[in-house]
Amino acid sequence: MKYLHTMIRVGDLDKSIQFYCEVLNFKLLSRQDFKDGEFTLVFLKAPNDEDNASVLELTYNWGVTKYEMGGAYGHMAYEVPSIIEFQKKLQKQGHDLSWGPKKSPDGTINIAFIIDPDGYKIELLEPHC
Repeated sequence: MKYLHTMIRVGDLDKSIQFYCEVLNFKLLSRQDFKDGEFTLVFLKAPNDEDNASVLELTYNWGVTKYEMGGAYGHMAYEVPSIIEFQKKLQKQGHDLSWGPKKSPDGTINIAFIIDPDGYKIELLEPHC
């Protein structure tokens, strides 16, 4: 079995693409409109992921601008070399961490969170602190 992708529904596709590609440096792999189903699928790859790594799928259902965040959803997680340096980059682009940085409960890594335009939590992990 191979893990392929995670899908999240977004209310403003262009704003989400801008956030993931310009703020988080994801690479846009594909964008396809499905007129009959009235939805658009976008696939993104995180920076520094291998070519065969899993991807993030953004699904935009035409005309739906907001979703209620489910109580079972937790977060996505990505490794960064330095949370502080990543935070500086975020701040230059008008964003910031929503929590942290702090040590993990076992004290072995630094962790922080950011929130995307639709309210999805993204955990940042700095493994070598």
